[in-house]
Amino acid sequence: MTPDSAAPRAHFPVSAVILAGGRATRMGGDDKGWVPLAGKPLIVHVLERLRPQVDELLINANRSEERYRALAPVIDDGNGNFLGPLAGMQAGLAAARHDWVLFVPCDGPGLPMDLMSRFRAALTPDIELVVAHDGSHLQPVVALLHKSLLPSLRQALAEGERKIACWFARHRMAVVSFVDQPDAFINLNDQTELAAYEARLLGASGSLAGDARP
Repeated sequence: MTPDSAAPRAHFPVSAVILAGGRATRMGGDDKGWVPLAGKPLIVHVLERLRPQVDELLINANRSEERYRALAPVIDDGNGNFLGPLAGMQAGLAAARHDWVLFVPCDGPGLPMDLMSRFRAALTPDIELVVAHDGSHLQPVVALLHKSLLPSLRQALAEGERKIACWFARHRMAVVSFVDQPDAFINLNDQTELAAYEARLLGASGSLAGDARP
């Protein structure tokens, strides 16, 4: 199915869903979105970078819902069984107001400020989803999906699929490189990585590395 009969307009509205429903086992089970970095929770860093780029913000969470609700409307992805990012994407596609939905993780403090402008530029009439690439690896939790993918995603989850890349491969996908922003998708999995990144961050006069503005 083709999402649109013509290429999307340059400034079509976009919903965004911040995925904050993981277990964060390597962070000792702490709710990762609320882990502090340079005086602010990780999710606040994400929100500050994401808010200017989108028209609606939602948070997918399975715990700390009241805290998250103070930042943006909260959606859950079921009964708290931590089924993974695909379940969060299903919930996000179902809840979002707009036809195009951007997904990002709650622990991405280096999220590109030009993420949506690059994703928009990659869209053609036959594309169903756009996903980021760091120059070495696909970043499947940083992706723009069309709502027409919801039935396919529901079916994949019902079949037991949990790997994002495997489901993405069923659809027409554009890949956008951010090799010029080395820390764009930095993954802070434990306190050691967090402390090292925070030291770099503060050593750069409080500005996040790889901050490219549209």
